[in-house]
Amino acid sequence: MNTENTNGDNGQGRGIDQETFGFKDIASDERQGLVNEVFSRVADNYDIMNDLMSGGLHRLWKNDLINWMAPPKSDRPFHLLDVAGGTGDVALKYLRAGGDGCKATLCDINGEMLKVGRSKAKLEASLGAVTYVQGNAEFLPLPDKTFDIYTIAFGIRNVTNIQNAIDDAYRVLKTGGRFMCLEFSEVQVPMLDKVYDAFSFNAIPKLGKLVANDEDSYRYLVESIRNFPKQEKFAAMIREGGFEQVSYRNLSGGIAAIHSGWKI
Repeated sequence: MNTENTNGDNGQGRGIDQETFGFKDIASDERQGLVNEVFSRVADNYDIMNDLMSGGLHRLWKNDLINWMAPPKSDRPFHLLDVAGGTGDVALKYLRAGGDGCKATLCDINGEMLKVGRSKAKLEASLGAVTYVQGNAEFLPLPDKTFDIYTIAFGIRNVTNIQNAIDDAYRVLKTGGRFMCLEFSEVQVPMLDKVYDAFSFNAIPKLGKLVANDEDSYRYLVESIRNFPKQEKFAAMIREGGFEQVSYRNLSGGIAAIHSGWKI
């Protein structure tokens, strides 16, 4: 069940501490390298672990993202930039849903994740070519005012400076373009939050050890979710980046949320 919220205060969301890696204090200039190491280790098992971590719900949430996006079915040119797109799930779903005019650029800072994405796209060659770019979400190696829509799914919480990434999203979007972010968020349903916490902190690291032989990376992924700003705080950051008509929809009681904003 989805709920949409476009009003309310800015909340008292989790702060963005630029010197944390999960729950550990580190020097801010070390963080990106540590995040890169995590995703290099988990790349081959990333899709499997997403299924285990979310009980398969991440696939439905990505469908919700595409449905809200509503890519055009025509041959009108419509260019998606999927940042931190990793294994290509969102880009491929977008191409399946859209018309002949839809094209996608997939950008990720991690080369190992891009390799997995390329392999998946080859299996669906009939969807058309996806352009691949390796780059940092904070400083995209892409020109101004190029894209119709910018998506980032389960990636922005791993960026060192989230506001910088939002600002650069605004830069690369055309006037009239749309920013959409799918990310884990704060559970809004009483008691579900306690169940979710117990599962996250106890089961997910153990699943990471069992499936990927990597408990520490999955412990970081859980901790990074808890450090991410709550729904209203993140919405305020999107507005600060210049976007208008900012709104969000909670998914599965707030376990995840989709945020949307427009470059007017």
